[in-house]
Amino acid sequence: MSSGLGPLVITRRSGSEPIRTGGETVARLADFWSWACSDLANNTMRGVLAEYLVATALGAATGTRVEWDTVDIRTPEKWRVEVKSTAYLQSWAQSEPSKLSFDIAPAAGWDAQTDATSTEVLRRSDVYVFCLLHHLDKQTLDPLDLDQWSFYVLPTPVLDARCPHQKTLRLSSLLRLGPRKADFAGLPQAVAACVGSPDADSPPS
Repeated sequence: MSSGLGPLVITRRSGSEPIRTGGETVARLADFWSWACSDLANNTMRGVLAEYLVATALGAATGTRVEWDTVDIRTPEKWRVEVKSTAYLQSWAQSEPSKLSFDIAPAAGWDAQTDATSTEVLRRSDVYVFCLLHHLDKQTLDPLDLDQWSFYVLPTPVLDARCPHQKTLRLSSLLRLGPRKADFAGLPQAVAACVGSPDADSPPS
């Protein structure tokens, strides 16, 4: 790696930072965020929001999101968590609710610190959290309302054993794998149980 071209140190911003030209402020970073990120029902932003919700529940949202990391979330307990989301409702016009499907494809890994790519195709997390925005009334859809979400937690070894090369997973197929269902408050216990923490001994929902 060339000198001076290592990874940037990303610090968390507040939104008050100025967008400026010639010393004059023309907008604030929060204005850009509002413009770019207000549609929380589209696939991209809903997925990022789902990662944030899970990270918040697990006490892992203190830093910043790492784009293209080998796993979505790394918790203080060193658990590696992959987050996938789906929803019945989208921001665009629909003739019917969307069919529910999650991406579970094994993948090559890329290290942002070294710019090195592993050719080994696998699932690198300890656990998957499948996030379903289950709300069905489009006029009251609000992805910021946690009561409109359901979460299903599954150990990655179960996926590797039952769906080793599968790329997508329907909700009906996921339920047959016996995930732990949780609401937002129950996510820490569900994840702990799936990674084998001795503090999580309750049966699955």
